[in-house]
Amino acid sequence: MAFLAMATAALTACGGGDGPPTGRVVRVPGDAPTIQQGVDRARRGDLVLVAAGTYTESVRVTKAGITIRGEDRTTVVLDGGNTLENGIAVGADGVAVENLTVHGYNANGVFVSGALGRKGEQLVGLGTGDNVLKGYRVSHVTAYNNGLYGVYAFGARYGTIEHVYASGHPDSGIYVGQCKPCDTVVTDSEAANNAIGYYGTNASGGVFVVRSVFRGNRVGLTPNSQKMERLSPQAETVVAGNLVVDGGNPDSPAVPKGAYGQGIVIGGGTRNTVLRNRVEGNPAAGILLTDLDAFGPENNRVEGNVTSGNGLDLAYVPAAGTGAAGNCFAVNTFATSSPPSIESVLPCAAGAAAAGPFPRPTFTPGPPGADYRTMAPPPAQPSMPDAAVAPHAPVPAVAPVVDLASIAVPDPR
Repeated sequence: MAFLAMATAALTACGGGDGPPTGRVVRVPGDAPTIQQGVDRARRGDLVLVAAGTYTESVRVTKAGITIRGEDRTTVVLDGGNTLENGIAVGADGVAVENLTVHGYNANGVFVSGALGRKGEQLVGLGTGDNVLKGYRVSHVTAYNNGLYGVYAFGARYGTIEHVYASGHPDSGIYVGQCKPCDTVVTDSEAANNAIGYYGTNASGGVFVVRSVFRGNRVGLTPNSQKMERLSPQAETVVAGNLVVDGGNPDSPAVPKGAYGQGIVIGGGTRNTVLRNRVEGNPAAGILLTDLDAFGPENNRVEGNVTSGNGLDLAYVPAAGTGAAGNCFAVNTFATSSPPSIESVLPCAAGAAAAGPFPRPTFTPGPPGADYRTMAPPPAQPSMPDAAVAPHAPVPAVAPVVDLASIAVPDPR
């Protein structure tokens, strides 16, 4: 996680004015030659519809309630040329970014935050209280080979990240951080060949990472607590129905001092639920609860997952001398665990769990990573149906509803 210390004031999220949405379409390049100029012309409720082409620009959104949408996901490309900072930086409420590709930016592909400065950079120490952005959607976006994150939401609430493909990032493909409550869902997405697929530092309350694929990352996904951001410790993320496979990819970029070879990691997080995921082929551990940055994992529940072919299928590795701390495992399919017979030692049923101490297996550090700038682009991804004519409206500031009962363990693929 990198911060850019800037002295300018944070953006307000009221750009574009009040009143009913206008519902106009601003076409790029027909009505405006660049995406930024299209955004500047738009008002609340407008659609900035972008035709096929390569756009070498950074776009800054300060107006609430607009939609930026490509006519075709593959051929509408924002290219940072490894010199520009962010592809699209959103600092206003109710904005949607849809159906385009963004790559080659030094920081982030799509950046959504209530802590943005006037030039779209992140400010230190903001993203809390009045600076929380409310309402955003990132949909049918391909983000690859950016210098930090593919899709990055920080200090933002009421979010939907869906049908995203993120690859080749030296930090993470998808990041949700410093929000409490977040009321955000990541769904029907894929993060592949990143240092970390999904990173959720101090992202708490109403966070759902569901029905997605995390393949070939150094670490699949990790809700976690860290002191480098506010609102620690992290709490209350549901990780359900995901396919998390082949972690420990030596040809992915490496984050400094990063973990390696793990599928789902709860790093010092609390009250998280890891439910009905398929976790396979991770050479260190499939599902791991461990401490991070002086935070211990507490009251996490790991239930109904199918694991195989991992170094350890299930593992609880707290700080030395730490007891069960309310963590529990139940009804999982697994062959190996630490401690052995983990569901008997740390049961979810009522009754006393073992007091510890627990073994602390060591995991092999990863090899040097690839240069994110030279990684192969991902395959073409499906476009948003009827992108040119599909409805558009400001994204409402409401919590997403997730039907967990309908989410099953995914099939292998």
